[in-house]
Amino acid sequence: MLKKAGLILVLIAVAAIVIVFSHLNTDQVTVDLAFASVTRSTSLLFIVTLLVGWLLGVLSMSLFTLRLVNERRTLRRSLRISESEVSTLRNLPLSDAD
Repeated sequence: MLKKAGLILVLIAVAAIVIVFSHLNTDQVTVDLAFASVTRSTSLLFIVTLLVGWLLGVLSMSLFTLRLVNERRTLRRSLRISESEVSTLRNLPLSDAD
């Protein structure tokens, strides 16, 4: 319950900071993208830049995560085969006991 309240307070604080930031930065900025020129407000360009950076970070982490999931699947399969083999060997009778 306390975690939810803390998370809600953090989200409200971030929203307030974003509102104040966008209110204080209303100047128009022209950005040349080599193939087009865009004129937008400073706050909107900062927000778009942060979102694009976040998306690129998520994309790069998802590739790493997919590799880990694949490795985990391979290791689980190997473990299942090894456990099956050990179980089979334990159930065999001892043949050299005299």
